[in-house]
Amino acid sequence: MRALGRGLRPILDRLYNVCGGIAAVFLILILLTIVAQMVARWTGTTFPGATDYAGYFMAGASFLAFAYALNHGAHIRVTLFLNRMGDKRRLGELWCFGVGAAAASYFAYYAIKATYWSYKLNDISQGQDASPIWVPQLTMSIGTTVLAIALVDHFLRILFGGMPALGDESAEDHHTE
Repeated sequence: MRALGRGLRPILDRLYNVCGGIAAVFLILILLTIVAQMVARWTGTTFPGATDYAGYFMAGASFLAFAYALNHGAHIRVTLFLNRMGDKRRLGELWCFGVGAAAASYFAYYAIKATYWSYKLNDISQGQDASPIWVPQLTMSIGTTVLAIALVDHFLRILFGGMPALGDESAEDHHTE
């Protein structure tokens, strides 16, 4: 099982990093959309749907950054409580990642289902852009699915004897003990 984990580790880490990179691109797209909207106002023209596009990019940036942020210890965790658990910290970590994995998997399932039905029904946004709504929903589906994978990944790391490598000092300190 550890050999499988070592083989998957670079692939999973690359997946999380790619999602983080795409999230950064979406942040740049938000900036460019806002600048384009400002230029359009200054020149007396309009940029229909600019706020809708900025919203789509924000959703994409948020959802695609979840797994990357988890892997780098940027999520809010109950570290203070877990540190007080002492020898039972591993059980607390298992519980946290187990509940998180279940919740993220549930959310990913319904995000994928909503995206599928939006595509199938040719649902369009109600804003000025009238874009197919499944396109921005796709980033939500991908982001929640990768987050669920990351949470299961960390759950399995703990289950098979390690501690999560989340980039925060408390996990690293505990991992070296």
